[in-house]
Formats: sequence, structure tokens, C-alpha cells
Amino acid sequence: MKDNLTFRFAEREDTPLILKFIRELADYEKMLDEVVADEKTLEEWIFDRQRAEVLFAVAEGKEVGFALFFHNFSTFLGRAGIYLEDLFVQPEYRGRGYGKAILKKLAAIALERGCGRLEWWCLDWNKPSIDFYLSLGAEPMSDWTVYRIAGDTLRKLGEE
Repeated sequence: MKDNLTFRFAEREDTPLILKFIRELADYEKMLDEVVADEKTLEEWIFDRQRAEVLFAVAEGKEVGFALFFHNFSTFLGRAGIYLEDLFVQPEYRGRGYGKAILKKLAAIALERGCGRLEWWCLDWNKPSIDFYLSLGAEPMSDWTVYRIAGDTLRKLGEE
């Protein structure tokens, strides 16, 4: 990794850049058509409601990667954790150790905040990322299945 990599937290004026990174990640994951987020919504939820944080990796004076995360809570640990929703390094900057540096920075933030864990999901087909996460000592949670209620199903359940 180049020594010039730095980190900075996103500010309100970075909202268009956050959306750009989200779209680049979605395109990589072959899910671009599922992105409905817009700048106004992101600004409200990240900066007004403070429900998530964004960390940028900066190299050569340019944002080359990002992580969007928020706190969750473990009742078993009795403390908060960090849930990493998105991690993305632009393709032309991969292979330089920036992804690992972002995860190390998030781990340091978790420790500074007294959190008990750092966790995320990964698509089953994304073997390069899975291999990378395993190389860091991350453990797949194979005994657990993710469930989701969203869209019309969420609306129907909430209105019953």
C-alpha cells in the first residue's frame, strides 16, 4: 500500500460523491437497476438523521474508495458493533492494499468506540472478496440466514 493513503469522514457536500460510489458498487454487483437512492434521501438519512457514516479512502488527492457503516447492537455482547453496509475501492486502485486499509481503519474505529464486533454481508458469487475477507481472519456465519422484509411486503405488514 502506498504511504499516502489517508481517510476522511464524509461531509454534507459529499452527498453526490457518496451516491456515485453507491452506483459504482451496485454496477459491480450487477444490481445497478436496484438503486433508488438519490442525493436528497442520502443527505437526510446520513447527515440530518445521522443513521449512517461514510469514510472515504483518499490517495493522490482523490477519493478512491469508501465505506458506509452504522452501529448495530449485540444483546449477547451487551454493546454496539459496526455493521459495514458498503465497501468499495475503484477498480483502477485495487491491488494496492486500500481495501485492507479501509477495514483496518474501521476496526480501529470500532475499538475506539468500544464496539464488540465489525460485521458485513458478502454476495455468495463474489469469490475475490470472500477470499480477501478470509485472508484477514473474517469468519463466515454459515449457521445464519439473512431474512428481509421490504417494499410492498413491509408496507403490508406494517399496516396490518
